[in-house]
Amino acid sequence: MSVKPVNLALQGGGAHGAFTWGVLDALLEEPKIAIKAISGTSAGAMNAVALVEGFAIGGREGARAQLRSFWEKIGDGGRYSPIQRSLFDQLLGNWNVETSPGFQWYEWMSRIASPYETNPLDLNPLRDVLKSEIDFEKVRACSGIQLFIAATNVETGRVEVFDQKKLDAQHVLASACLPQLFQAVEIDGVPYWDGGYVGNPALFPLFKASESRDLLIIQITRMIRKGVPKTARAIENRLSEITFNASILGELRAIEFVQRLVDTGVLAGTAYRRLYLHRIDADKALSDLQPSSKINAEPDFIALLFKRGQKAGRSWIKANHDKLGVRDSIDLAALVQGRGGEG
Repeated sequence: MSVKPVNLALQGGGAHGAFTWGVLDALLEEPKIAIKAISGTSAGAMNAVALVEGFAIGGREGARAQLRSFWEKIGDGGRYSPIQRSLFDQLLGNWNVETSPGFQWYEWMSRIASPYETNPLDLNPLRDVLKSEIDFEKVRACSGIQLFIAATNVETGRVEVFDQKKLDAQHVLASACLPQLFQAVEIDGVPYWDGGYVGNPALFPLFKASESRDLLIIQITRMIRKGVPKTARAIENRLSEITFNASILGELRAIEFVQRLVDTGVLAGTAYRRLYLHRIDADKALSDLQPSSKINAEPDFIALLFKRGQKAGRSWIKANHDKLGVRDSIDLAALVQGRGGEG
């Protein structure tokens, strides 16, 4: 049996990261695929550290078990979140939280006050989950999978990529630090915000991270959305999607340009090598959800997202496994030009 190595790029997206968990579970249960390196941002970073720690303990099954344990802990915390669906939404089976009083309060407060005023003690439930669930000593010691995590340097506006050699909970919190909710996370005196603004996720660390030429992007922030948003909330939501996809689109454009030069022989004899690009996106699987559901961490919702991600992962493997190491499974030129891109 030929095992094909792949590098993963995991996008952030709040609770929608449970969709990525499902995809990862499908990849880990497939013995013909070996994960060699991961670049993750925000929720993608959390998935990445949980996977790597579990892999260090017990290989594939250890990684699957640790991912499940991590997201179940997130779901347990979601039971007591001040942002809960209204009774009407629960009766309709609607997972969005726009009508929640807690969400409306958060939306209003985020426009008039900063977390330095509303959260002076810098309380962060993710900090407790990371400290209770992730043994970062095992993450740092894992040699089977390379790990890179991106955060935004507040002062320079540039991406900062941390590798696993010095990784701890602060680096993951920095990668997931939404400035409307949490105070900037300081590491060695440098303040950081969510990595999604400048690297969601960062692709460049994966170019030579392993022997694999296959780069699989798991994308959970919607790239294409038809129609013009006309309400204040819809406009803000779409701006957020555009912002959190801007960095990865920029990197994909650069990759597509270099790939063309490699394919035509212009870069023959140089250090550049042909990469094979692949993507699993959540556009169809999560099309019934609004962006507000990204902060819905109810256990049943986490379980639903996992099942959808697992289904998407298994479907992708069935359709594209034979393309690994051979060719792209997406039309990269079409993707960066906004014309779809699935191969």
